[in-house]
Amino acid sequence: MTGTSTQGSHVIVGMSGGVDSSVTAYLLKQQGHRVSGLFMKNWEEDDTEEYCSAAADLADAAQVCERLNIPLHEVNFAHEYWENVFSHFLQEYEAGRTPNPDILCNKEIKFKEFLLQAEALGADYIATGHYVAKGQQDAEFQLLRGADRNKDQSYFLCSLQQNQLAKSLFPLGELSKPEVRDIAAAQQFITHNKKDSTGICFIGERRFKDFLSTYLKRNPGDMTDADGRIVGRHDGLMFYTLGQRHGLNIGGPGDAWYVAGKDLQANRLIVVQGHDHPALLSTRVEASNTEWVSGRPLMAGDRVSAKTRYRQQDQPCTVLDSESDSIRVEFDQPQRAVTPGQALVFYKERVCLGGATIFATNSPVGIT
Repeated sequence: MTGTSTQGSHVIVGMSGGVDSSVTAYLLKQQGHRVSGLFMKNWEEDDTEEYCSAAADLADAAQVCERLNIPLHEVNFAHEYWENVFSHFLQEYEAGRTPNPDILCNKEIKFKEFLLQAEALGADYIATGHYVAKGQQDAEFQLLRGADRNKDQSYFLCSLQQNQLAKSLFPLGELSKPEVRDIAAAQQFITHNKKDSTGICFIGERRFKDFLSTYLKRNPGDMTDADGRIVGRHDGLMFYTLGQRHGLNIGGPGDAWYVAGKDLQANRLIVVQGHDHPALLSTRVEASNTEWVSGRPLMAGDRVSAKTRYRQQDQPCTVLDSESDSIRVEFDQPQRAVTPGQALVFYKERVCLGGATIFATNSPVGIT
C-alpha cells in the first residue's frame, strides 16, 4: 500500500546536477506539485582540483531548473559534512575498519540537514533521485527496494527513520535507469547522458591512497600469511580492505593472495592464498549502532535476509541476539570477506527493515 496523495504540495528536490534528480523534479511537476530545487555543496576544496565537479554540477542543475521553470536554492553544508560524516570516515580508517560514508551522508546530510533547510523554506516534502520506494502499512511508513534491482539504493538508506520517511518522496522507485534516461532525453535535459557519480559521497572519484594520505599518516609494515610468515610489505593498514586482491604485489606460485585480516597492535596485514580460503569465510556477524526503519528491532529467532555489502544478493540468516544497540546473526551459508565498518542491512522481501555497523565475525582472522 502506498502513502496518501501528496498532490499540490510544495516539494523541494535535492538537485545534484545529475539525470536522476532532473527527472525527479520533472515527474513531481507533472504530478501537480509546486516544485523547487536545492543544490547542496558539501566539500570546499574541490574548486581548484582536477576532481572538481561542483561548479559544473551546479550549472547543470541550474539549466534543468530553468528548463522546468522552477527556482533553485543553493546551500553550503561543508561544515556539517566535515563534522558529522568525514571526520567519522577518517576515524574508521584510522581504526583499521572500512566505513560506508554514503549511509552516514544520507542520515546526517541528505535526510537531516537538507530536510531542515527545506522545511525552513516552506516545503511540505523533500524528494531525491534515489532508486527506492516508500510504502505505508497502516500508520507506518516502509522503505522499499527500487523496482530496478540493479540500481536499488535501499542499502544506503537503511538508517532512515519514520519522521524522515514521512517527509520524503522517491519518484524513481518504480522506474529503471534506462527509463529515467529516456525521460530525460525526451525533455532535452542536459543531464540525459551524464554518467553516474561514483566515489565518496559528495567528494567524488579520487586516487584513494593519495587522498587518504592527505589526512592520515601512512604507517607501513609487514604483510604475513596466516602462520606469521612474512611475504611482503604493506603501505599502511588503512589502504586495504578484507577480501582485497589487487595492489598486494606478492609474487610466487600458487593461487592469488587476498587480504584476510589486520593485526592493529603489530601493524601487520594478514593475507591468504585462494579466493575461498577458510580465513575469508564467516557465518556469524556482530553489528552495532542499529537503526530500524519502523522503530521496532528484530528479535532473537527472527528469520530475515541480509546483505553485508551493496551488490550482494540477499542472504538468509537467523537473529541470534538483539540488544538495544547491537545485533548478532547467523547466516545459513558462509559469507566471504565480511568487513568491519561496513553495513549489515536487513530485508523482508521488498521491505528494508534497517541496518547496523559490522564490528566482528567468527572468521579465524578478521581485525584485531
